[in-house]
Amino acid sequence: MATDASPKFRTPDLLPAPAAAASGDLSLSHDGLRFWQYMIAGSIAGLVEHTAMFPVDTLKTRMQAGAQLCHPPLGLRHALASVLRHEGVLGLYRGIGAMGLGAGPAHAVYFSVYEFFKQALSKNNPNNPVAHAASGVLATVASDAVLTPMDTVKQRLQLESSPYRGVADCVKRVMREEGARAFYASYRTTVVMNAPFTAVHFATYEATKRGLMGISPDSASDDETLAVHATAGAAAGALAAAVTTPLDVVKTQLQCQGVCGCDRFSSSSIREVIRAIRRRDGYAGLMRGWKPRMLFHAPAAAICWSTYEASKSFFQRLNHTNNPS
Repeated sequence: MATDASPKFRTPDLLPAPAAAASGDLSLSHDGLRFWQYMIAGSIAGLVEHTAMFPVDTLKTRMQAGAQLCHPPLGLRHALASVLRHEGVLGLYRGIGAMGLGAGPAHAVYFSVYEFFKQALSKNNPNNPVAHAASGVLATVASDAVLTPMDTVKQRLQLESSPYRGVADCVKRVMREEGARAFYASYRTTVVMNAPFTAVHFATYEATKRGLMGISPDSASDDETLAVHATAGAAAGALAAAVTTPLDVVKTQLQCQGVCGCDRFSSSSIREVIRAIRRRDGYAGLMRGWKPRMLFHAPAAAICWSTYEASKSFFQRLNHTNNPS
């Protein structure tokens, strides 16, 4: 999830790459950062985002799993009350270790792959939306391959009455009882979900950012620049989350199948899971958890974009200090 916006609301794509252009350092990209710096910035952004919003993610998982034996509450308020009553505040953070192991590397891959292909595909048009969308999809495919196994572990640990003692126990038992393929049962659904999510996210982020940039592009303070990233990210995250909720429900069902009485499916077919949800809960079942999903992605995207851009700005200043020419 990465496009650029520098202080004063101007994207570095529209400015000369300071260090690379002057010094001939080909290891620097279009906005003066090295590949490993994108990875670190993305990893920090991912960890901050998911740690801050993890309790909301837990509520979403509980609502979407939809297993009778798990006693899933019907609404967000009931879900929160149930967790606090039976497990306390710590119940909202069950599975956070798996998230930490997956989110950091996955976001490092996401942002670095996105920046690499954005530079390669944009050519002489840094504002090419097709290049941005294509780069986002490629980044999604790569990062989901890294995140999906740990996301499966995380969601199984988040279930009420989860039979697993922790991350290591869950990995060991799933490998023994279901095989390695179980970790990737939802990979296809995740990619299919994240492709439109990415497209909507980037389109909304760019449009919102351009609209806000037009207000006072030359007199913006650093705080105002941060507000632009946060506002555009929140709008993008909320809209993309709402549009892709049905596929997120399918993903959760596939990742939690067979646990705590959740339905088990004969294949990882998206169509089969959708039919099963419709038979059991009607079309409303496909939108289960849309409120916590939007409540997660709106602030999460704001946090992620702001952290990522702040990290990039830090590395840009560092590179400029080390190579002022």
